[in-house]
Amino acid sequence: MSTLELRNKLIEEIFLIDDKSFLESLKTIIETKIASNTYELSDFQKERIRLAKEQFQNEKCVSNKNVLQKIEKQLKIK
Repeated sequence: MSTLELRNKLIEEIFLIDDKSFLESLKTIIETKIASNTYELSDFQKERIRLAKEQFQNEKCVSNKNVLQKIEKQLKIK
């Protein structure tokens, strides 16, 4: 059974459940799973991302290709 099929089957079966306590428990399990996929950034990380975006927008960055070329050139010199 695919993930989509399983999800749809569970949705169908949940509609048939009248036990509020069980549904609340199920809700808690689902919320826990969703919350575990969420990562909260620190203020320092947010600031670093903001600065990186600003540098990129002002074209104050170097492409990965250029960095690799410079490294290769330096390795050949030594």
